[in-house]
Amino acid sequence: MLKLFRTLKIYKFQVALVFIFVFLQAFSDLYLPRLMADIIDKGVVTGDTNYIWKIGGVMLLVAAGGMVCSILVSYFSAKISAGFGRDTRKKVFTHVENFSLQEFDKIGTASLITRTTNDITQVQNVLVMMLRMMIWAPFMAIGGIIMAVNQDVELSWVFVGVIPVIAIVIFAVARKGIPFFKAMQVKLDRLNQVVREQLMGIRVIRSFNRDQYETKRFNEANKDLTETALTVNRIMAFMMPAMMLIMSVSIVAIVWFGSLRIEQMAMELGDLMAFIQYAMQIMMALVMVSFMFVLVPRGSVSSIRINEVLEMKPTIKDREQTKQTNKGNGLIEFCDVSFSYPGAEIPALSHISFIAKPGQTTAIIGGTGSGKTTLLSLIPRFYDLSSGSILINGIDIQEQSQADLRNKIGFVPQKAILFSGTITENIRYGKEDATEEEIRHAAQIAQANDFISEKEEGYQSKISQGGKNVSGGQKQRLAIARALVRKPEIFLFDDSFSALDLKTDAKLRAALKRETSDTTVIIVAQRVSTVIDADQIIVLEDGKIAGIGTHKQLLNSCDVYQEIVSSQLSEEESA
Repeated sequence: MLKLFRTLKIYKFQVALVFIFVFLQAFSDLYLPRLMADIIDKGVVTGDTNYIWKIGGVMLLVAAGGMVCSILVSYFSAKISAGFGRDTRKKVFTHVENFSLQEFDKIGTASLITRTTNDITQVQNVLVMMLRMMIWAPFMAIGGIIMAVNQDVELSWVFVGVIPVIAIVIFAVARKGIPFFKAMQVKLDRLNQVVREQLMGIRVIRSFNRDQYETKRFNEANKDLTETALTVNRIMAFMMPAMMLIMSVSIVAIVWFGSLRIEQMAMELGDLMAFIQYAMQIMMALVMVSFMFVLVPRGSVSSIRINEVLEMKPTIKDREQTKQTNKGNGLIEFCDVSFSYPGAEIPALSHISFIAKPGQTTAIIGGTGSGKTTLLSLIPRFYDLSSGSILINGIDIQEQSQADLRNKIGFVPQKAILFSGTITENIRYGKEDATEEEIRHAAQIAQANDFISEKEEGYQSKISQGGKNVSGGQKQRLAIARALVRKPEIFLFDDSFSALDLKTDAKLRAALKRETSDTTVIIVAQRVSTVIDADQIIVLEDGKIAGIGTHKQLLNSCDVYQEIVSSQLSEEESA
């Protein structure tokens, strides 16, 4: 947790102010019982009204000062903790943005969401309590003991018996409860994952009538988290009654022995009242410490989880010195490329070599699991190669900066992703400064202009989160328009025409051919009709190249391609 709190150095002035105001507040709280004792012993007992008004006025001023300091402590503590939470969330989010897909796969999306929200909130709550209580409590405990001893040394022996008992209770409860805090965060991850899956897969759940099954799965995760939380709360709930019991017994002991000392004329009534107040302050300070023992372990678990994210180094990093390529080319060369997913026994791709030239369309086809999407993911460097190299414009992609590399690429993923906002904003996502004319032109090429024009608000029509209010084909066309408006050197289409009907598919490919005449185009597809006119078709099987050539060449030389064609087209269509 201390490692995470290093970011507080930017708030060092405000933290210093908190220390000062906490000290003044503690001084005020400790000085008031002394004034009260003077009023009782020198004013009330003697009947000196002027002295009562005089010291009473001082008490009011001290109390008012303590109240102002308390308000300022609360204000600055809240401000520091809120700023810390904001900065940490920004730091985590910015760091996560640099992760490769490998890091996302390792931690999991659900866990990353929990760590960025709930875990940071837990640490933020601990911080505000630490600033308010963990500074105030030691001041009050130490100051209270000094003042109590100053009032009466013999009566102070009560604390020698009480404080060890309190320490034992705090230690026992903390030791029992701390292991459950880590379990709670893990189970919260699990609940988050279940909820996320159900919300994202609601259509599948309803189409297969699996509502009851998913409800049962949610209830199990929810019950598991609830039972752990109840166990923790039962353990921690023991602390407050135990502390109050100890406090009450302590006060009884102080009053008992104090009355004996008053009877012996060794102590005055006002001193006893002040001593009781100091005892209450010491006990309250220890209660606050016990609260911190409840919060700190959970905050510590959360801080460890946050640090795991911040300390995770992205496997894909730019080199210290990078090279830039000449703009406007886009030549791609795969040189004996092999790739394996972490932990996989069999390589996803083995010894892949080919060249994709500008002005040509290279199509990749193959059965499910043959490595088509994996191959395409290597070009923007979503994963790093196991061996071999990929050259763009004659320079290895690992020698280029990731930003420079991806600026050359217009990528349309297999699953079209849209963001909440307008259609214009979604298309402009590909190019921030795109004009209205460029957006409309890209939509026309992507065959999206017709359905956009039919909407009441046209290009200003709202897209819901994930593009839930448009069809699969419309989503794909908007995703294609987003890539087109970028005007990159390289287009990567990962099965981006699968939701289109054959007529729209043909019109879109014809328009693309005219638009991309001087760029490199790589298309991953399942349908032969999508790749039949490509300048070069690469056939993949089990992560290896089974054949390269045009449609006619592969029909004569590649058995795998022949099987794919015969399963989709008649003899007349394939000729």
